[in-house]
Amino acid sequence: MRNPQAPAAPTAPTASATTLKGFAAHVFACAGMPEADAAVVADVLVWANLRGVDTHGIMRIPRYVDLIEAGDMNAKPAITIRTETPASLLIEADRAAGPVAMMRGTTAAVRKARDAGVGLALVRATTHAGALGYYTLAAAREGMAAIALAASWPNVAYHGARAAGVSTSPISIAVPGTEPVVLDMATSVVSMGKLNQAKRTGEPIPEGWALDKDGKPTTDPRAAQIPLPMAGPKGSGLSLMIECITSLIAANPLLAESLEGTAEGRRHRQNGFVMAIDLARFGDPESFRREVDRLVKALKSLPVDPEAGEILMPGERGRRTFERRSRDGIPIPHAVYGELHALANRLGVAMFPSSR
Repeated sequence: MRNPQAPAAPTAPTASATTLKGFAAHVFACAGMPEADAAVVADVLVWANLRGVDTHGIMRIPRYVDLIEAGDMNAKPAITIRTETPASLLIEADRAAGPVAMMRGTTAAVRKARDAGVGLALVRATTHAGALGYYTLAAAREGMAAIALAASWPNVAYHGARAAGVSTSPISIAVPGTEPVVLDMATSVVSMGKLNQAKRTGEPIPEGWALDKDGKPTTDPRAAQIPLPMAGPKGSGLSLMIECITSLIAANPLLAESLEGTAEGRRHRQNGFVMAIDLARFGDPESFRREVDRLVKALKSLPVDPEAGEILMPGERGRRTFERRSRDGIPIPHAVYGELHALANRLGVAMFPSSR
Protein backbone atom coordinates (compact mmCIF):
# COMPACT_ATOMS: atom_id res chain seq x y z
CA MET A 1 0.00 0.00 0.00
CA ARG A 2 1.32 3.48 -0.84
CA ASN A 3 2.36 5.65 2.07
CA PRO A 4 -0.45 8.23 2.40
CA GLN A 5 2.16 10.84 3.34
CA ALA A 6 4.25 10.21 0.24
CA PRO A 7 3.71 12.64 -2.63
CA ALA A 8 1.87 11.26 -5.61
CA ALA A 9 4.02 10.49 -8.63
CA PRO A 10 3.87 13.35 -11.13
CA THR A 11 1.54 12.77 -14.03
CA ALA A 12 3.35 11.92 -17.25
CA PRO A 13 3.05 14.56 -19.94
CA THR A 14 0.85 13.75 -22.91
CA ALA A 15 0.71 14.96 -26.49
CA SER A 16 -1.49 14.31 -29.49
CA ALA A 17 -0.41 11.99 -32.27
CA THR A 18 -0.39 14.92 -34.70
CA THR A 19 1.92 16.91 -32.44
CA LEU A 20 4.32 14.01 -31.98
CA LYS A 21 4.41 13.22 -35.69
CA GLY A 22 5.25 16.83 -36.47
CA PHE A 23 8.01 16.92 -33.86
CA ALA A 24 9.53 13.61 -34.96
CA ALA A 25 9.44 14.56 -38.63
CA HIS A 26 11.13 17.88 -37.85
CA VAL A 27 13.87 16.14 -35.84
CA PHE A 28 14.58 13.64 -38.61
CA ALA A 29 14.60 16.37 -41.26
CA CYS A 30 17.10 18.33 -39.17
CA ALA A 31 19.18 15.15 -38.92
CA GLY A 32 19.35 15.05 -42.72
CA MET A 33 16.36 13.05 -43.98
CA PRO A 34 14.26 14.27 -46.90
CA GLU A 35 10.95 15.57 -45.58
CA ALA A 36 8.94 12.76 -47.18
CA ASP A 37 11.12 10.09 -45.57
CA ALA A 38 11.09 11.89 -42.21
CA ALA A 39 7.29 11.90 -42.31
CA VAL A 40 7.18 8.13 -42.97
CA VAL A 41 9.49 7.36 -40.04
CA ALA A 42 7.52 9.67 -37.77
CA ASP A 43 4.23 8.03 -38.72
CA VAL A 44 5.53 4.50 -38.05
CA LEU A 45 6.93 5.45 -34.63
CA VAL A 46 3.85 7.34 -33.46
CA TRP A 47 1.58 4.54 -34.72
CA ALA A 48 3.40 2.23 -32.31
CA ASN A 49 2.71 4.67 -29.46
CA LEU A 50 -0.94 4.86 -30.43
CA ARG A 51 -1.13 1.06 -30.28
CA GLY A 52 0.52 0.99 -26.85
CA VAL A 53 3.82 -0.40 -28.16
CA ASP A 54 5.81 2.44 -26.61
CA THR A 55 9.07 0.49 -26.89
CA HIS A 56 8.91 1.03 -30.67
CA GLY A 57 7.60 4.58 -30.55
CA ILE A 58 9.07 8.03 -30.01
CA MET A 59 11.52 6.74 -27.43
CA ARG A 60 13.45 5.49 -30.50
CA ILE A 61 13.98 9.01 -31.88
CA PRO A 62 17.30 9.69 -30.08
CA ARG A 63 18.59 6.25 -31.06
CA TYR A 64 17.73 6.82 -34.71
CA VAL A 65 19.53 10.17 -34.65
CA ASP A 66 22.54 8.47 -33.05
CA LEU A 67 22.54 5.89 -35.84
CA ILE A 68 22.44 8.64 -38.47
CA GLU A 69 25.32 10.49 -36.84
CA ALA A 70 27.34 7.27 -36.53
CA GLY A 71 26.79 6.50 -40.21
CA ASP A 72 24.87 3.29 -39.51
CA MET A 73 21.56 4.77 -40.74
CA ASN A 74 21.74 6.55 -44.07
CA ALA A 75 19.53 9.64 -44.02
CA LYS A 76 19.66 9.95 -47.81
CA PRO A 77 19.94 6.39 -49.14
CA ALA A 78 20.12 5.38 -52.78
CA ILE A 79 17.45 2.65 -52.64
CA THR A 80 17.60 0.42 -55.73
CA ILE A 81 16.15 -2.83 -57.09
CA ARG A 82 18.82 -5.54 -57.33
CA THR A 83 16.67 -8.28 -58.87
CA GLU A 84 13.03 -8.52 -59.91
CA THR A 85 10.58 -11.15 -61.16
CA PRO A 86 6.82 -10.94 -61.81
CA ALA A 87 6.14 -11.96 -58.18
CA SER A 88 9.21 -10.79 -56.27
CA LEU A 89 11.96 -8.26 -55.92
CA LEU A 90 15.09 -7.66 -53.87
CA ILE A 91 15.45 -4.11 -52.65
CA GLU A 92 18.91 -2.74 -51.82
CA ALA A 93 18.09 -0.34 -48.99
CA ASP A 94 21.55 1.25 -48.60
CA ARG A 95 21.13 1.42 -44.79
CA ALA A 96 17.92 3.43 -45.10
CA ALA A 97 15.75 4.12 -42.09
CA GLY A 98 13.85 0.88 -41.56
CA PRO A 99 10.36 2.37 -41.92
CA VAL A 100 11.29 3.97 -45.25
CA ALA A 101 12.71 0.74 -46.68
CA MET A 102 9.99 -1.52 -45.25
CA MET A 103 7.20 0.68 -46.59
CA ARG A 104 8.91 0.57 -49.99
CA GLY A 105 8.91 -3.21 -49.67
CA THR A 106 5.29 -3.37 -48.51
CA THR A 107 4.08 -1.22 -51.39
CA ALA A 108 6.03 -3.35 -53.86
CA ALA A 109 4.76 -6.64 -52.37
CA VAL A 110 1.14 -5.46 -52.62
CA ARG A 111 1.69 -4.35 -56.22
CA LYS A 112 3.24 -7.69 -57.13
CA ALA A 113 0.39 -9.55 -55.44
CA ARG A 114 -2.15 -7.62 -57.54
CA ASP A 115 -0.39 -8.87 -60.65
CA ALA A 116 0.69 -12.38 -59.64
CA GLY A 117 -1.53 -13.32 -56.69
CA VAL A 118 1.42 -13.38 -54.28
CA GLY A 119 4.10 -10.73 -53.93
CA LEU A 120 7.39 -10.98 -52.04
CA ALA A 121 9.78 -8.15 -51.25
CA LEU A 122 13.15 -8.81 -49.62
CA VAL A 123 14.72 -5.69 -48.14
CA ARG A 124 18.49 -5.91 -47.95
CA ALA A 125 20.73 -3.83 -45.65
CA THR A 126 18.25 -1.65 -43.84
CA THR A 127 18.07 -0.52 -40.19
CA HIS A 128 15.59 -0.87 -37.31
CA ALA A 129 12.21 -1.57 -38.90
CA GLY A 130 9.95 -0.35 -36.10
CA ALA A 131 6.72 -2.19 -35.31
CA LEU A 132 6.13 -4.74 -38.09
CA GLY A 133 2.38 -4.65 -37.56
CA TYR A 134 2.35 -1.27 -39.30
CA TYR A 135 3.31 -2.89 -42.60
CA THR A 136 1.09 -5.97 -42.43
CA LEU A 137 -1.87 -3.83 -41.39
CA ALA A 138 -1.24 -1.53 -44.36
CA ALA A 139 -1.39 -4.58 -46.64
CA ALA A 140 -4.50 -5.94 -44.92
CA ARG A 141 -6.27 -2.64 -45.60
CA GLU A 142 -5.51 -3.25 -49.28
CA GLY A 143 -7.37 -6.57 -49.13
CA MET A 144 -4.26 -8.67 -48.61
CA ALA A 145 -3.13 -11.26 -46.13
CA ALA A 146 0.44 -10.34 -45.21
CA ILE A 147 3.55 -11.55 -43.42
CA ALA A 148 6.51 -9.39 -42.39
CA LEU A 149 9.80 -10.48 -40.84
CA ALA A 150 12.89 -8.65 -39.66
CA ALA A 151 16.34 -10.18 -39.14
CA SER A 152 19.06 -8.47 -37.14
CA TRP A 153 22.32 -8.93 -35.23
CA PRO A 154 22.58 -11.48 -32.37
CA ASN A 155 21.11 -10.11 -29.14
CA VAL A 156 19.11 -13.11 -27.85
CA ALA A 157 20.43 -16.32 -26.33
CA TYR A 158 20.19 -19.39 -28.54
CA HIS A 159 18.48 -22.17 -26.55
CA GLY A 160 21.10 -24.01 -24.51
CA ALA A 161 23.70 -21.24 -24.90
CA ARG A 162 24.71 -18.62 -22.36
CA ALA A 163 25.50 -15.95 -24.92
CA ALA A 164 23.63 -14.13 -27.65
CA GLY A 165 23.41 -16.15 -30.85
CA VAL A 166 20.17 -15.13 -32.57
CA SER A 167 18.04 -12.00 -32.87
CA THR A 168 14.69 -10.93 -31.46
CA SER A 169 13.55 -11.53 -35.08
CA PRO A 170 10.01 -10.13 -34.94
CA ILE A 171 7.22 -11.55 -37.07
CA SER A 172 3.86 -10.04 -37.98
CA ILE A 173 0.91 -11.65 -39.76
CA ALA A 174 -2.28 -9.76 -40.60
CA VAL A 175 -5.55 -10.65 -42.32
CA PRO A 176 -8.58 -8.51 -43.15
CA GLY A 177 -11.83 -8.85 -41.23
CA THR A 178 -14.47 -6.43 -40.01
CA GLU A 179 -11.47 -5.44 -37.90
CA PRO A 180 -8.12 -6.75 -39.18
CA VAL A 181 -6.49 -9.43 -37.04
CA VAL A 182 -2.84 -8.45 -36.55
CA LEU A 183 -0.24 -10.60 -34.82
CA ASP A 184 3.02 -8.77 -34.06
CA MET A 185 5.54 -10.50 -31.80
CA ALA A 186 9.23 -11.05 -31.15
CA THR A 187 10.75 -14.51 -31.09
CA SER A 188 12.29 -13.65 -27.71
CA VAL A 189 10.45 -13.63 -24.39
CA VAL A 190 10.79 -9.85 -24.32
CA SER A 191 11.83 -7.29 -26.91
CA MET A 192 15.04 -5.31 -26.48
CA GLY A 193 12.91 -2.17 -26.37
CA LYS A 194 10.91 -3.47 -23.42
CA LEU A 195 14.08 -4.54 -21.64
CA ASN A 196 15.58 -1.09 -22.19
CA GLN A 197 12.37 0.46 -20.92
CA ALA A 198 12.72 -1.58 -17.71
CA LYS A 199 16.28 -0.30 -17.34
CA ARG A 200 14.91 3.24 -17.29
CA THR A 201 12.39 2.53 -14.53
CA GLY A 202 14.63 0.23 -12.50
CA GLU A 203 11.74 -2.09 -11.67
CA PRO A 204 12.69 -5.78 -11.33
CA ILE A 205 11.99 -7.91 -14.39
CA PRO A 206 10.35 -11.36 -14.18
CA GLU A 207 12.41 -14.51 -13.94
CA GLY A 208 13.01 -16.10 -17.32
CA TRP A 209 13.30 -12.82 -19.22
CA ALA A 210 17.04 -12.33 -19.55
CA LEU A 211 20.64 -13.22 -18.72
CA ASP A 212 23.38 -10.91 -17.49
CA LYS A 213 26.69 -10.33 -19.28
CA ASP A 214 28.09 -13.53 -17.77
CA GLY A 215 25.18 -15.63 -19.04
CA LYS A 216 23.51 -15.94 -15.64
CA PRO A 217 19.75 -15.51 -15.11
CA THR A 218 18.85 -12.14 -13.57
CA THR A 219 15.82 -10.13 -12.47
CA ASP A 220 17.83 -6.88 -12.29
CA PRO A 221 16.95 -4.82 -15.39
CA ARG A 222 20.24 -2.92 -15.20
CA ALA A 223 22.22 -6.16 -15.24
CA ALA A 224 20.07 -7.78 -17.93
CA GLN A 225 21.92 -7.94 -21.24
CA ILE A 226 20.63 -10.94 -23.19
CA PRO A 227 16.91 -11.74 -23.59
CA LEU A 228 15.93 -15.39 -23.60
CA PRO A 229 14.12 -16.99 -26.56
CA MET A 230 10.37 -17.41 -26.43
CA ALA A 231 9.45 -21.02 -25.59
CA GLY A 232 13.09 -22.09 -25.51
CA PRO A 233 14.09 -24.06 -28.62
CA LYS A 234 10.96 -22.96 -30.49
CA GLY A 235 11.78 -19.27 -30.25
CA SER A 236 15.47 -19.62 -31.04
CA GLY A 237 14.73 -22.05 -33.87
CA LEU A 238 12.21 -19.64 -35.39
CA SER A 239 14.72 -16.79 -35.15
CA LEU A 240 17.38 -18.93 -36.85
CA MET A 241 15.05 -19.74 -39.74
CA ILE A 242 14.04 -16.08 -40.13
CA GLU A 243 17.74 -15.30 -40.62
CA CYS A 244 17.93 -18.07 -43.23
CA ILE A 245 14.92 -17.03 -45.32
CA THR A 246 15.59 -13.30 -45.00
CA SER A 247 19.29 -12.46 -44.62
CA LEU A 248 20.77 -15.49 -46.35
CA ILE A 249 18.42 -15.35 -49.34
CA ALA A 250 19.22 -11.63 -49.63
CA ALA A 251 22.95 -12.53 -49.53
CA ASN A 252 23.48 -10.28 -46.51
CA PRO A 253 24.27 -12.59 -43.55
CA LEU A 254 24.03 -10.95 -40.15
CA LEU A 255 24.28 -13.56 -37.40
CA ALA A 256 27.37 -15.44 -38.59
CA GLU A 257 29.27 -12.25 -39.40
CA SER A 258 28.46 -10.78 -36.01
CA LEU A 259 29.37 -13.97 -34.15
CA GLU A 260 32.65 -14.24 -36.06
CA GLY A 261 33.44 -10.62 -35.23
CA THR A 262 34.01 -9.17 -38.69
CA ALA A 263 34.10 -5.37 -38.93
CA GLU A 264 30.90 -5.19 -41.00
CA GLY A 265 29.20 -7.60 -38.63
CA ARG A 266 29.54 -5.11 -35.77
CA ARG A 267 27.53 -2.41 -37.54
CA HIS A 268 23.82 -1.95 -36.95
CA ARG A 269 22.14 -3.70 -39.87
CA GLN A 270 18.85 -5.44 -40.55
CA ASN A 271 17.15 -7.25 -43.40
CA GLY A 272 13.40 -7.37 -44.02
CA PHE A 273 10.83 -9.63 -45.66
CA VAL A 274 7.29 -8.68 -46.69
CA MET A 275 4.86 -11.06 -48.38
CA ALA A 276 1.40 -10.07 -49.56
CA ILE A 277 -1.33 -12.49 -50.74
CA ASP A 278 -4.17 -11.10 -52.84
CA LEU A 279 -7.29 -12.75 -51.43
CA ALA A 280 -9.24 -12.02 -54.59
CA ARG A 281 -7.04 -14.48 -56.51
CA PHE A 282 -8.07 -17.38 -54.28
CA GLY A 283 -11.74 -16.75 -53.56
CA ASP A 284 -14.22 -14.05 -52.56
CA PRO A 285 -12.53 -11.46 -50.30
CA GLU A 286 -15.82 -10.65 -48.58
CA SER A 287 -16.37 -14.33 -47.83
CA PHE A 288 -12.86 -14.44 -46.35
CA ARG A 289 -13.65 -11.50 -44.08
CA ARG A 290 -16.86 -13.14 -42.94
CA GLU A 291 -14.99 -16.34 -42.12
CA VAL A 292 -12.42 -14.35 -40.12
CA ASP A 293 -15.28 -12.71 -38.20
CA ARG A 294 -16.94 -16.09 -37.70
CA LEU A 295 -13.73 -17.57 -36.30
CA VAL A 296 -13.22 -14.61 -33.97
CA LYS A 297 -16.79 -14.90 -32.70
CA ALA A 298 -16.39 -18.65 -32.10
CA LEU A 299 -13.16 -18.14 -30.15
CA LYS A 300 -14.68 -15.38 -28.04
CA SER A 301 -17.62 -17.64 -27.13
CA LEU A 302 -15.31 -20.14 -25.41
CA PRO A 303 -15.35 -20.40 -21.60
CA VAL A 304 -13.19 -17.62 -20.17
CA ASP A 305 -10.30 -18.21 -17.79
CA PRO A 306 -11.15 -16.05 -14.73
CA GLU A 307 -7.53 -14.93 -14.48
CA ALA A 308 -7.56 -13.72 -18.07
CA GLY A 309 -10.91 -12.00 -17.68
CA GLU A 310 -11.45 -11.76 -21.42
CA ILE A 311 -10.57 -13.54 -24.64
CA LEU A 312 -8.66 -11.19 -26.91
CA MET A 313 -7.65 -11.59 -30.53
CA PRO A 314 -4.21 -10.57 -31.85
CA GLY A 315 -4.13 -6.79 -32.18
CA GLU A 316 -7.37 -6.21 -30.27
CA ARG A 317 -5.75 -4.62 -27.22
CA GLY A 318 -3.67 -2.41 -29.50
CA ARG A 319 -6.74 -1.28 -31.40
CA ARG A 320 -8.47 -0.25 -28.18
CA THR A 321 -5.37 1.61 -27.04
CA PHE A 322 -5.23 3.32 -30.43
CA GLU A 323 -8.78 4.58 -30.02
CA ARG A 324 -8.16 5.80 -26.47
CA ARG A 325 -4.87 7.51 -27.19
CA SER A 326 -6.19 9.08 -30.38
CA ARG A 327 -8.80 10.72 -28.18
CA ASP A 328 -6.90 11.42 -24.96
CA GLY A 329 -3.32 11.82 -26.15
CA ILE A 330 -0.18 9.72 -25.87
CA PRO A 331 1.50 9.56 -22.45
CA ILE A 332 5.24 10.17 -22.47
CA PRO A 333 7.37 8.79 -19.62
CA HIS A 334 9.37 11.51 -17.89
CA ALA A 335 12.68 9.86 -18.80
CA VAL A 336 11.71 9.77 -22.49
CA TYR A 337 10.44 13.36 -22.38
CA GLY A 338 13.77 14.45 -20.88
CA GLU A 339 15.75 12.66 -23.59
CA LEU A 340 13.63 14.20 -26.34
CA HIS A 341 13.97 17.64 -24.75
CA ALA A 342 17.76 17.30 -24.64
CA LEU A 343 17.83 16.16 -28.27
CA ALA A 344 15.60 19.06 -29.34
CA ASN A 345 17.92 21.52 -27.64
CA ARG A 346 20.97 19.97 -29.30
CA LEU A 347 19.42 20.11 -32.77
CA GLY A 348 17.80 23.51 -32.28
CA VAL A 349 14.30 22.07 -32.70
CA ALA A 350 11.33 23.49 -30.81
CA MET A 351 10.11 21.04 -28.17
CA PHE A 352 6.52 19.93 -28.67
CA PRO A 353 3.84 21.30 -26.34
CA SER A 354 2.37 18.79 -23.90
CA SER A 355 -0.32 18.63 -21.24
CA ARG A 356 0.21 17.21 -17.75
